[in-house]
Amino acid sequence: MTPDRFLRAGSPISSLVGVLSVVALSSCSGLNTEASLDPSECTVPRQFIADGGPGKDGIPALTNPAMVSPTNPAAQYLRHDDRIIGLQIGDEFIAVPLNIGWWHEVVNLNRGSLRLSITHCPLTGSSLVFNRSAVDGAEFGVSGLLFMNYLMLYDRAEPSSLWPQMSRGARCGSRAGTTLPMFPSVEMSWLGWRTLHPQTVVVSENTGHVRNYRSYPYGDYAREDNAGLLAPAPAIDARRPPKERVLGIVLEERGSLALPFGAMRTRGARASIPVVVGGESLVVLWDGARETAAAFAPRVDSQQLSLRVVGESWRDDETGSAWTVDGIATDGPLAGQRLTQPAGSFVAYWFAWAAFYPDAALWIAE
Repeated sequence: MTPDRFLRAGSPISSLVGVLSVVALSSCSGLNTEASLDPSECTVPRQFIADGGPGKDGIPALTNPAMVSPTNPAAQYLRHDDRIIGLQIGDEFIAVPLNIGWWHEVVNLNRGSLRLSITHCPLTGSSLVFNRSAVDGAEFGVSGLLFMNYLMLYDRAEPSSLWPQMSRGARCGSRAGTTLPMFPSVEMSWLGWRTLHPQTVVVSENTGHVRNYRSYPYGDYAREDNAGLLAPAPAIDARRPPKERVLGIVLEERGSLALPFGAMRTRGARASIPVVVGGESLVVLWDGARETAAAFAPRVDSQQLSLRVVGESWRDDETGSAWTVDGIATDGPLAGQRLTQPAGSFVAYWFAWAAFYPDAALWIAE
């Protein structure tokens, strides 16, 4: 399949290559291997590594982009239903729109001593935020290589290693086997986030790059029933539409679970969904108006909590405190407390989650 079937001219890939060059890695010829980005050193199956076309840094990562308020003219590129990656650092709420991720895929962000990389892969719909402590704070860039269609990051250290995004760790080079810790985040609609956190800041459209951040550059690629992919991948699991969003939870070797957005919608506008993953009891909060779901350990310190929907929020039976969908208590005895997210929970397209975690359980609404 050629990308011009569903990529618009001027997209990050179609502007640089007319046809995706998919290379089975029995040898490394034809691949972008600049700066020690050599996939022959990888521990993942090499038949699923492909050349994405643009080459190293052909899709430019951002570092500390300008942030503005939601009312600033430089934030007007966002529509209400555009999706953002939301995170809290101290008292600051930050939104990194997927509109930025379509064109840059990585945003390196420094706050005090904290070094983060906010990553989004448009081909797999996966949004993960990483703490860069595993590479001593080195920034990440876009290598130009894909693994099972999702982006392979590279660290700007010497020598460089490759970090397949959904692997959450290095799989090629001298750091292979190193885990990249995640930082808590949620993905939801822009309107949903800014009404939840009106004091938020958001990445300005003035990034220093000439891009149309109002335009999705991949045509109908993200349509839920579109099975078209750009690179080799295992057979698509037909139990859900290939590009339906799922909230995936993985607890290392203990177990994994995928909760499809479509299935959660059947639970109504809001829901509190108890789940067990790898023997651990968790709760998933679903907010259909904001098009978001997030998983949490339902306890604060040693106190176990039972969360249920009350009006437009959730309240725990134990203290009566009110909670937001991103796990923050807004009133009651626990006001200001946060619930803990499992380290391995994030949103991705169903085909990508099922390919990477083929043994994962699939949640179906009862």
